Amino acid sequence: MLAEIGLTATVLAFAAALFATVAAVLGARMQHNRLIVSARNAALMTFPLLLVATGALLVGLMTQQYQISYVWSVTDPATPDFYRFTALWGSQQGSLLFWSLLMSLFSAAALALNWRSHRSLMPYVTAYTMATLAFFVGLVLFYENPFLRYWLSANNEVIESALIPANAVAPSAARLAETARGLNPLLRHFGMIIHPPMLYLGFVGFIIPFAFAMAALASGELSTGWIKASRRWALVAWVFLSLGLLLGGRWAYDVLGWGGYWGWDPVENAAFLPWLIGTAFLHSVMIQEKRGMLKTWNMFLVILTFSAVIFGTFATRSGLVDSVHSFARSEIGGPMFFFWSGISLVSVALILWRRQRGELRDEHGFTSLFSRETLFVLNNVVFVVLFVAVFWGSFGAPIVSELFMNTNITLGRDYFNAVTPPLFLALFILMGVAPLSGWGVASLRRMGRGMILPFALSLALMVILALSGMSQPMALLGYTAIGFAGFVAIVETVRGVLARQRSLHENPLQALNALFGRNRRRYGGYVVHLGIAIIGLGVLGSTLFQQETQRTLAVGESFDFGGYTMTYDGFYGGQIAEDGRLMDIASVTVGRGGQALANLRPRHDLYPNAEGMNSSTIAGAYSTLENDFYVLLVSWEPINASSATFKVYINPLINLVWWGGIVLLLGTIIAAWPSEPATSRARVPASEPTPKLRAKTL
Repeated sequence: MLAEIGLTATVLAFAAALFATVAAVLGARMQHNRLIVSARNAALMTFPLLLVATGALLVGLMTQQYQISYVWSVTDPATPDFYRFTALWGSQQGSLLFWSLLMSLFSAAALALNWRSHRSLMPYVTAYTMATLAFFVGLVLFYENPFLRYWLSANNEVIESALIPANAVAPSAARLAETARGLNPLLRHFGMIIHPPMLYLGFVGFIIPFAFAMAALASGELSTGWIKASRRWALVAWVFLSLGLLLGGRWAYDVLGWGGYWGWDPVENAAFLPWLIGTAFLHSVMIQEKRGMLKTWNMFLVILTFSAVIFGTFATRSGLVDSVHSFARSEIGGPMFFFWSGISLVSVALILWRRQRGELRDEHGFTSLFSRETLFVLNNVVFVVLFVAVFWGSFGAPIVSELFMNTNITLGRDYFNAVTPPLFLALFILMGVAPLSGWGVASLRRMGRGMILPFALSLALMVILALSGMSQPMALLGYTAIGFAGFVAIVETVRGVLARQRSLHENPLQALNALFGRNRRRYGGYVVHLGIAIIGLGVLGSTLFQQETQRTLAVGESFDFGGYTMTYDGFYGGQIAEDGRLMDIASVTVGRGGQALANLRPRHDLYPNAEGMNSSTIAGAYSTLENDFYVLLVSWEPINASSATFKVYINPLINLVWWGGIVLLLGTIIAAWPSEPATSRARVPASEPTPKLRAKTL
């Protein structure tokens, strides 16, 4: 019954999305208000229908309904309840249904919250969101149906079908439970459990600004209304995508057992590409809001962001690339490719049509080399070049070489480590300089006055690092540039606080709270920049100064490495966990200066009943702000009660990557939160830096 309920609700959601698409377009063209309202109502109904479908599948997972093929493929009787719940998105079919549910949620929320304020855009927003939703729900129904059931034919043959075949009966749940596969071992980690939903929220969130942009093109309402309507949706999508990338890195660091967190894997990069263009879009639309410029460019950026989302989904789910992160090869590759190319071509055609009619003409030109709009354009150029470099290394070179040279050329980490650092360096420099400039005409002298203190602090940081023994020029340059971006964010915030203290005699906390309440976009942007600078420090330290060694130790034997002492205490093989996995555990003690700091238990996990990848290597790590002492059991060397081989890494500053993500999240929440009404912030100290001179907002 659960399968039938889920399938029926999905069919109804598909029909509602199709009706909403057609009715919204016809209503807009015919100016038929009742038809437009009917389309909206149908669009709003897709969320409860998909919620019922998802709930039915979730109940099947939690109650061990192994007659449903999806339940059989991702759980087994030993699966804990937590992983039963998260198995909803643990494989292709369930994750597509979950993706569709989130898309319907975002679409319904966008329609409900913007219906009155942006009434002229809403029919086309409905059409674009529902067309995209109908496509993905169609994939669920016709290609990757999670509601297929197992049946036994008259000759005892197992049949997989959504409908009851003739002369077939349902097999017993007990019989199916004996062969159930269980969840992929690599997915049994908190980071990987949260990582996919964060990415999905980021991906589907970017569909909303795309829909508003296309609605503006279709309706001819090409003012900044579509930007104001979609800015917070873009921010929400961006922060979810950022968190998804960071959580994916944490999962790789904990589970994949290679001592790092970002390997420039094609599927990692498929999620990174929309983040790059989405970040450029968030900065670029401010130029249109403030100066009425870059109207065509912003349309192309939002299309490219959406296109990158769909392409990333296609690459991950179609089998285009082979990766530990990707789903199994599927037949959805063809439909996804045609949908991606079709909607991108239609969108570009709309832009060119409006531009030819002169409706995307900029209101101002560039007036100064040092103006904020010029610096933002340079920022955009760097992001786009970085996008092209990552796309080429991940997908372009392999696809072109296979199509035209009958060979497979794969560009690995060496390519990315050579190409991307100069571009990231330029981004951090621009991140520091741009907030110090002003809109319109800006002089180098005015910008330089605001730069003195952050630049002096950055130079002081470089001198301290050099005196402490750091001799790598690239490291010194990188730390200085990243420090400069972070110091600008801190100094500009402190200046605002001090200005309020002098003028209004507020204490520091009151001044800070009032400052953020008065201009959340500006100061939330500073916090985001600070978070990215913290992440940059962690990435630079853990990349350039990582140390690694491999040692075979007898029980009781120790060795010194990187200022630490590690002692092999013993081995515990064949331990059985509650979920049935077998664990081989080594116990080691990490000390420093003759004092024991921690007992670590690196291990191997083996899942006897799992198919494919049935084991994982779990590190033991002693973490401080300074570094991680990270220990792995080496699986290709003998491990027993008398000796074991360990691979040990020291990863400097790596925890700044995760802490920086928290700061980034805080800054985005501040930037997206509604500002105080104008009447509540009438008293503004004259000495406080004005947005015209110093603001860089998101």
